[in-house]
Amino acid sequence: MITFDDLLGSPFADGGRGPSQYDCWGLCREVYRRYGVNIPDYPISAMDANRICKQMEQEQHKWVQIQQPYPVPCLVAICLDSASWVNHAGVYIGNGQFIHAYRKTGVVIDRIKKWRSSIVGFYVPRG
Repeated sequence: MITFDDLLGSPFADGGRGPSQYDCWGLCREVYRRYGVNIPDYPISAMDANRICKQMEQEQHKWVQIQQPYPVPCLVAICLDSASWVNHAGVYIGNGQFIHAYRKTGVVIDRIKKWRSSIVGFYVPRG
C-alpha cells in the first residue's frame, strides 16, 4: 500500500522537488513516482500563474480528462485565480481526498468536496 505520511507537513517551497520541500508540481511528480508513473518536470516558479497556465494548456494534449476522480492516481487541476485556466495541481488518492502542496499549508491531504468550486477537472496521463 502506498502511503504519504512522510510527505505530510513538508513545507511549501517555490521550485521544491523534495525530499523535504515541495511546490505543487514537485509533489505531483513525487506522488506519481510512488505509483510507478513518471510525469514531466516543469521548472516554472510556483508564483508565475500566467506561465503555469500557458504550460499546462500546452501540455493538455498529454492528459485525458475524466468526469470523476476514480483512478488512482489522477491529477486534480485547480484554478486559484480567475485570470488563469489552471495554476495549481494535486493528486487524487482515493476516498474523496487529494494531496497537494499549498503555499499556506505545505503538504496536506484535503477533501475534493472542500475545493470543488476551484477544481477545473480531473486528468490521467494519456497512455
